[in-house]
Amino acid sequence: KRLEIIAMNRDFMNSLVGSLAIGSTFFFSPLAGIVTDKIGIRWTTFLGGAMAAGGMLLSSFCNSVEFLYLTYGILFGIGASLAYTPSLVILGHYFKRYLGVVNGFVTAGSSVFTIIMPFSLAFLLAKVNLESTMICMAVLISLIMGCAMLFKPLPGMQQQSSPAQTSRIHGQSFWKKVRGAVNVDIWKKKRYVIWALAVPSALFGYFVPYVHMLKFVEDTIDDGDGKIADIPKVNRIVLQQISFFSIGLLTMLLTVTNSFSMLVVISLFMGLFDGCFISLLGPIAFEICGQKGASQAIGFLLGFCSIPLTVGPPIAGMIYDVTKSYTIPFRLAGIPPIVGALALSLMHCVRDQEEEEEEVKQNTMVSLTEAPLHESSATLQNDVESGKKIANGIYQTKSTIAKPPSFHRSHG
Repeated sequence: KRLEIIAMNRDFMNSLVGSLAIGSTFFFSPLAGIVTDKIGIRWTTFLGGAMAAGGMLLSSFCNSVEFLYLTYGILFGIGASLAYTPSLVILGHYFKRYLGVVNGFVTAGSSVFTIIMPFSLAFLLAKVNLESTMICMAVLISLIMGCAMLFKPLPGMQQQSSPAQTSRIHGQSFWKKVRGAVNVDIWKKKRYVIWALAVPSALFGYFVPYVHMLKFVEDTIDDGDGKIADIPKVNRIVLQQISFFSIGLLTMLLTVTNSFSMLVVISLFMGLFDGCFISLLGPIAFEICGQKGASQAIGFLLGFCSIPLTVGPPIAGMIYDVTKSYTIPFRLAGIPPIVGALALSLMHCVRDQEEEEEEVKQNTMVSLTEAPLHESSATLQNDVESGKKIANGIYQTKSTIAKPPSFHRSHG
């Protein structure tokens, strides 16, 4: 019994390394958004690539799990966070109409490497040891620094502080400096507040199928896009609602599958809707908060997502340890995405002040351009009858009309 407890503790300690890396990537996203606004997209990404590559390189020299908590779990996680958030922000600087397509290509590229990397890592581990594999990974991650130098943000897209504001900030306390660094304008937008709370609530069961899929297959199976979001009349929030609802429903359907082929079909559809959800994060953030507020909007959203993404899989594992079945964990994991999809409906019921002002302005322009012609004629006739006279296009009243001076030519 004691040996089993020791083995369980060892498994928990080993799995905690990866959990820290994932949690740090999302947890420090708000910091990445603030740093992006302060030093720019290019240097934030460069710093993130350097920290991630350094963390991976230092991990190759670690001889205990405790050091991996710091090098891989924290240092690599923070570096990945600093590199990931700006990569979503830079797209909105150059693409507006086709932002959904561009995010779809970026998401597709990450999925391709996700498929390739396990086979590449397995090949490296078979040929060389773990330390050499980590060094190769560090070299690969260092390419992020080179890619960061290609980032060229458009001028005027990020918040810049004036010299007077900078000197005033230096004289403030630490907490006032922190409050000054945070873009509070995004929190004044009601639609963003709803979005930032609804999306994390939908992700408590998000990672459960991905983390426990292999064990689920072993216990259960015996025979072992973005372009739509760019259409003007398509609501991106509705697309994200459909994605969440479908992910929740498909997660529940996993418990009734009895063949490997059906499991593959469900997994493919889950990947489709998962890609739709991920590729819509950037376009929705730019739509709600604009280009200047998008970096911190994305950062804070991902930071909130770190809690459910980190907590969900361990809770599912604890339920499995008690019930020895994945039926209850997977069915419970399908509920939060459906609840989150319903919570996003509140975004259709509220409007921000900027949207209301823009609608009033558009209605005013439409009313001016579509005014009937006879109304203008009637108004003109009333003006003439009331004593107004038009001279060179200028209305004048009788009281202000003066006789023109008479000029007589002198003869002689």
